[in-house]
Amino acid sequence: MQFQVKIGLVPLRRDVTARPGAFNWERAEARCAQSVSYIKKYFTDETLSFVDLEGINDVGVLYSEKDVDAVVNRFKEENVDAVFLINGNFGNEEVAGMVAKALGKPVLLWGPQDDVFEPDGTRYTDSQCGLFGTSRMLQRMNIPFSYIENCHIEDPVFAEGLLKFAGVACAVKNFTGMRIAQVGCRPKPFCSVICNESELMEKFDIRLIPINLAVAQDKYNRILETRKDELAAGAAKLRQMYQLDAASDAAAEKIYAFVLLYQEIFEEYKVAAISAECWSAMRVLVGALPCAAYAILADMGYIIGCESDVHAVMTQVLLKSLTLGKKLPFLGEFTTRHPTDRNVELLWHCGPFAYSLHKEDTPCKIVNMQEWFQVKDGHYTVARIDQDHGDYSIAVCACDSAEGPYTNGTYLWGKFNNLSNVERKLIEGPYIHHMSEIEGDFVEHIREFCKYVPGLHFDYID
Repeated sequence: MQFQVKIGLVPLRRDVTARPGAFNWERAEARCAQSVSYIKKYFTDETLSFVDLEGINDVGVLYSEKDVDAVVNRFKEENVDAVFLINGNFGNEEVAGMVAKALGKPVLLWGPQDDVFEPDGTRYTDSQCGLFGTSRMLQRMNIPFSYIENCHIEDPVFAEGLLKFAGVACAVKNFTGMRIAQVGCRPKPFCSVICNESELMEKFDIRLIPINLAVAQDKYNRILETRKDELAAGAAKLRQMYQLDAASDAAAEKIYAFVLLYQEIFEEYKVAAISAECWSAMRVLVGALPCAAYAILADMGYIIGCESDVHAVMTQVLLKSLTLGKKLPFLGEFTTRHPTDRNVELLWHCGPFAYSLHKEDTPCKIVNMQEWFQVKDGHYTVARIDQDHGDYSIAVCACDSAEGPYTNGTYLWGKFNNLSNVERKLIEGPYIHHMSEIEGDFVEHIREFCKYVPGLHFDYID
């Protein structure tokens, strides 16, 4: 996956022959320059960069159709991931629509709030007025877009809106055309994780790359024979991080061999994520379980989904991308209600969560080659992509961490606004209990993401 996002900045002004009042050229161009400079200064970092219109014309502002091709060509050469339309005054809905349509990338629309009202009644910019016109043009051209409400660029709502859009653009970039390695087939009783490989390719250009378990077994055995020093170092790392039971301690090198195995698969097959058979086949094939290795790999930046659940893997790629790779998703399935609070649910899995997610000052164990720990406190977005009869949707809700009984595996007790509604949705479908979680509030991010992925419906659960 790629978490670097490049956004093409398109400052706009009205193309008029005279310059009275709200169509004043100089003020519009000055506001455009100030906006572009501010964005590049305060938002450029290791994950986010920008391409402006400097040199396209004398003012670096788009106002005429004659410059549209040059803007489009620059953005294509720079391989931008998204377009940001900025109204310096009323803007220009015609050229805005032409650029957005030609690029076919996610689009963000905003204009700075007007702040000059002369004693004689003169206004110079009317940026908000232009937002209404530009948004209608985008609608007529069937161009999906996001927008930041008309505000001053220093307002918190601007930063929140721009960073949310950057995450959405990152998710669109990583989701469409994704390659997922499928290691083995699903466990026999898990009919609930069936997916349609053909539909995923047709609808989202998502490709499953099958990896035969015999191939995985051969790679794994070769690693055991030829990479003993790395395995010893990895085993020492596990013993330092966790309290290991006797069986896990004896198998520490074999557990870490899964880390090296899946790293090889990621590199060799050039995939964004892996959906893997785990608890039934691997113990038979190699005499070990990969659960704790998944945790190590997650902290290295890799996504591996349990129990051959391709839809869960897709969801985790989406969630991680929304954070520009800065936070880690986990697969905490709905398992059991809290014994006394009807709105608290155990979000649990047998032991694959990233080690960095554990709650401080609580024990971290590996028992039977599977992690045991509680996830740290916080607010979590909960989501799952699934399908029924070719219709794909994503269920989205949120929870806050809560106190609950100690249990095995990796887990979070999550308090929901109305757990009965969530349970009913999971029972009536088209979803299963394998939900994915990530720390933070990304409900609206996912709503925006669905604008740019035709065929994926946003399904909010209160």
